[in-house]
Amino acid sequence: MARQGTQQAQQDWPRSICVFCGASQGVPAAHVTLAQELGRQLAAAGITVVYGGARRGLMGALADATLQAGGRMVGIIPEYLVDLEVAHRGLHELLVVDSMHERKRLMTERSDAFCVLPGGIGTLEETFEALTWAQLGLHAKPLVFLDPDGFWDKLEQLLQTMENQGYLRVPTNRVLHRVATPQALLEALRSFQPAVTPGLLQQQRG
Repeated sequence: MARQGTQQAQQDWPRSICVFCGASQGVPAAHVTLAQELGRQLAAAGITVVYGGARRGLMGALADATLQAGGRMVGIIPEYLVDLEVAHRGLHELLVVDSMHERKRLMTERSDAFCVLPGGIGTLEETFEALTWAQLGLHAKPLVFLDPDGFWDKLEQLLQTMENQGYLRVPTNRVLHRVATPQALLEALRSFQPAVTPGLLQQQRG
């Protein structure tokens, strides 16, 4: 019975996922479709989606598809973006914060895992902070890139260069997890093993 309970717990996890993605408009239609399919899959799985709170670009496509499929959406957005009328007003929760720092902190606290879709500098900045905290053992939440078309190929090459030259102490394939479909994303999250525990700095001191 205990084993059955563990299997059920794994099946029900994660309960919430933070999705990092772009809010720019005029992006490839295939990426919009990807965000929409992810939203539908997460809604079907009963997973709450936490994201940056915008109504534009992939963020808006993700939110609208999730809501249309009956899923729960939580947006976290800085006040100055609300003032620019970027915020999505149809979410279950829209948390308005003072700064980007507060936004990222709450996104992390409200999520069991992270998913990265295509995006720009903001997406990279959010992703690298989450990766940095994982490297330092500040959290053990999985982070997976949903990337069916090689959008993040150059990032993987950069991380490999960092590893080869001694700047990355954890193998690249344990930092950059990439999958091609939303279903594969869920499977990867449920089987994820932290790259570093209890923390890189503690290991180096040991």
